[in-house]
Amino acid sequence: MSGENLVMGDGVELGEDVDIGANVVIHDGTVIGDNCMIQDNVVLGKQPRVGAKSTSKVTSLEPLRIGAGTTICTGSVVYAGTTIGEKVIVGDLASIRENCRVGDQTVVGRGTCVENEVLIGARCSIQSNVYITRSCVLEDDVFLAPCVSTTNDNYMGRTEKRHAEFGGATIRRGARVGGGVILLPGVEVGAEAFVAAGALVTKDVPAAKMVAGLPARIWRDVPEDELLENA
Repeated sequence: MSGENLVMGDGVELGEDVDIGANVVIHDGTVIGDNCMIQDNVVLGKQPRVGAKSTSKVTSLEPLRIGAGTTICTGSVVYAGTTIGEKVIVGDLASIRENCRVGDQTVVGRGTCVENEVLIGARCSIQSNVYITRSCVLEDDVFLAPCVSTTNDNYMGRTEKRHAEFGGATIRRGARVGGGVILLPGVEVGAEAFVAAGALVTKDVPAAKMVAGLPARIWRDVPEDELLENA
């Protein structure tokens, strides 16, 4: 079923029982699996544009692919070159850039921005208004609370040596990051680690440790009953 004012490019592939809302734009070659819901004012398969000084390279991108049972909510934009898994929810007004991967059953919250070349695992819970910068990696079962912000450039666009040190955060399996946390470039949050709300993470966080503060420091171990295998 499709709503009014659907714009569909060449070579689009739609699975069975795909529900499409009003004012949706689906660009060339996009592949949408069975039982997906594409809500009003969504744009799928958008080609990127980059600034003159951007370090991103413009290349020929593979079509956007969306797995079965996924919902793309109102006003979201998902770029070409990206693969969205099965039973994913992309919340209202979210943006997922090119060359990203989002694993099965992950939730990307309302207003969240996922920049290019980001890898997100399965069963992640990414809450509203999170900013995931280019080249971040989130393993399976990661939780990011509202307004978490990641960074990837310590020099903020100046000096040539920044290119060798450029890189986003790596958040290992089962780690949890509290509301308003800022992760500096290249930090690693270990498996099952817990970062308290409002922390500034300037160094790697060991696995299964709780950290808090400005800058974040180790507080204590994550309780046994909160580990994935026991929860």
